[in-house]
Amino acid sequence: MNATSSWLATWARFRPDAEALYDVGTGRRWTYAQLLEDSRRWAAHLQGLGVGSGDRVAVLAHNRGETLALLFAVADLGAILFPMNWRLSVAELEWQLQDADVSVLFADATHASTLADSLALSLPTGTQALESAPGSQLDDPWVLMYTSGTSGRPKGALLSHRQLHWNAVNTTLACHLTADDSTLTFAPLFHTGGLNCLTSPLLHRGGRVVLVPRLDIGQALELIATERITLLMGVPTIYQMLADHPDFSRCDLSSVRDALCGGAPLPMPLLQRYQSRSIPLRQGFGLTEVGPNCFSLPPGDTVRKSGSVGLPIHHIAAKLVRPDGSECADDEPGELLLSGPVVFAGYWRNAEATHAALTDGWFHTGDVLSRDSDGYFSVRGRLKEMYISGGENVYPAEIEAAIAECPGVALAAVIAAPDERWGEVGHAFIEPQPGVALTSAAIAAHLGDRLARFKQPKRIEVVNELPRTGSGKIDKQKLRTQP
Repeated sequence: MNATSSWLATWARFRPDAEALYDVGTGRRWTYAQLLEDSRRWAAHLQGLGVGSGDRVAVLAHNRGETLALLFAVADLGAILFPMNWRLSVAELEWQLQDADVSVLFADATHASTLADSLALSLPTGTQALESAPGSQLDDPWVLMYTSGTSGRPKGALLSHRQLHWNAVNTTLACHLTADDSTLTFAPLFHTGGLNCLTSPLLHRGGRVVLVPRLDIGQALELIATERITLLMGVPTIYQMLADHPDFSRCDLSSVRDALCGGAPLPMPLLQRYQSRSIPLRQGFGLTEVGPNCFSLPPGDTVRKSGSVGLPIHHIAAKLVRPDGSECADDEPGELLLSGPVVFAGYWRNAEATHAALTDGWFHTGDVLSRDSDGYFSVRGRLKEMYISGGENVYPAEIEAAIAECPGVALAAVIAAPDERWGEVGHAFIEPQPGVALTSAAIAAHLGDRLARFKQPKRIEVVNELPRTGSGKIDKQKLRTQP
């Protein structure tokens, strides 16, 4: 039995003419019956290309309706969809293609020349009928998403059919989704926020997804009004950009009944601006490996519990632990551990990382939270040094590894620095090799084609010597406290 493309098959039976998807970039709209038909045609096309159970099908494209059709097509074959991050450099993309051992790569016109051996992201006419296909079971992997690595290399998180199914159920319960709901997906589909916060849950629920290729603030506000969007999902940076646009105050946003915010803390002034438009902007929390919808702040508590990510939602267990594994008391910071059917299937071909992250079914997030006496959780910091820039996770070790490849660099340290626009940006400190004259411009040029733009440090300082701890390690804490 196919565990997941049955989402489309069921809605194609019950609501065949209901609109499932509108691709603003191409202007095409799909009903559930049409999306099911296209997904099966894609499955037949993939089968003709030799794609079978467990094979990885990569997509390098801005948001496109075809990507969602492929999501359900790979489910028919038991294959795995790998949406690639088009913001990465060519070197980063090529490494991920090799690591994922991709069978087929599709690209849109914008990215067709970026990587060799890619196929156009368009369905050939006259596709043959789908032959007998194995389908997918709930525990089979469905999506491969790479997350930035703490050791200089990203890890591929395997998201199973079970995870996406239960995340959809959880989201339906926590957000009271109905078949009449709709969302505007402007976050990229290569992010779990774009694919799994509201997009896949709404397709599971029989709702409607409006997809834009890339974020245009003015267009987004217009689409919210004209398409009568009911739910939004974004990071604080995006909500700030929407609120700062001149059309925000005069645009009809009355259809929006819920707006979810994740990726970074939500500032109170921003919350108040949305409240003035009767939009309950509320903080949540999740991650690629779990959920991603894990916590929800009830709309009535957005002010009373400002700064909190809320309560664990249905079918998710959460606890905070001390370094010795014992559970924390109220208001005591500790590492967040999560468990339940929304936990991922592990890291792609990386048993060591999987074993380190999962203990007896509990996923160690590396995030430090606290829980108040009412059971509400708040983010306090991170065990790891990862920071979030404009909603993107950035790991200093990856940047430091790239800087170290620059001729003349002896040591490099990267820390997070506050930034009004992006929340946090990278601040790099570089110690040159003796007798070498390095400049910030040279370092920036070196990183230009090696790292995605959001990973490139916005501040670069060349120093005579980096501070060390007593054990000889770079003292990042001292770097953080120096003026």
